[in-house]
Amino acid sequence: MKRISGWSLIRLYTILVYVFMFAPIVAVIILSFNPQQFGSFPMKGFSFEWYVKLAGNETILRAFKNSMVLGSLTAILTTAIGIPAAMAFVRYDFPGKNSLNTLLLAPIMIPEVVLGVALLLFIRWLQQPKSFLLLLIGHVVITLPYVLLVVQARLVGIKREYEEAAMSLGASPFQAFREITFPLLMPAILAGMLFSFTISFDDVTATLFWATASNQTVPVKIFGMLRNSISPEINALGTVMIILTISIPLLAGYLSRKFSKET
Repeated sequence: MKRISGWSLIRLYTILVYVFMFAPIVAVIILSFNPQQFGSFPMKGFSFEWYVKLAGNETILRAFKNSMVLGSLTAILTTAIGIPAAMAFVRYDFPGKNSLNTLLLAPIMIPEVVLGVALLLFIRWLQQPKSFLLLLIGHVVITLPYVLLVVQARLVGIKREYEEAAMSLGASPFQAFREITFPLLMPAILAGMLFSFTISFDDVTATLFWATASNQTVPVKIFGMLRNSISPEINALGTVMIILTISIPLLAGYLSRKFSKET
């Protein structure tokens, strides 16, 4: 009798873990096409009814619009802050450099519940009401470390001699950055923007503390729907969120590889 090796057990355990993780996701996608009110297997038919109702739900569409606007603004602001910050940390030395870099990267190591409560208490201490601006600031704080890490990793591999050669030929520091460094950084910039958009779009834990009734995002809306009632529209909405969550990082990876080959 052939003995089962340790690697075979590890492979089997890995497969079971993946099945445990992804089976509920597959079930949600399948049930989103179920024509019946309550999900059951096997399904008695195939229908896009819940997607049609989802498209006509004004509350969901408003939450989706809020998520898109919030994610886009978060991606733009984090990139605008992350590029000069990464340049400063990689190319220059100044007092408190390591401490400031650690401070900006700290949110990636702190649970979002702690960040959510901390920022909410800070705003309350300033006697400011919750608003879309507060929500945007919170999402920038959460996503900025990811942009910093990606851009810094790319910038380390770009030799400073390229910029010095351009400046020796008469280019200003800004022209050298625009014509030399920025194109080489483009893969990391695009990846950072898309990752920050995805993180902002999917965030629910911290957003629960910062969102108001008028600027709820899609994940917060899903959380509220699950607490109040179970509707088949949730499966359709969950499927849309799954597709966006998977496609955006894949797009980021594709664009990064494409621009890396071109540069």
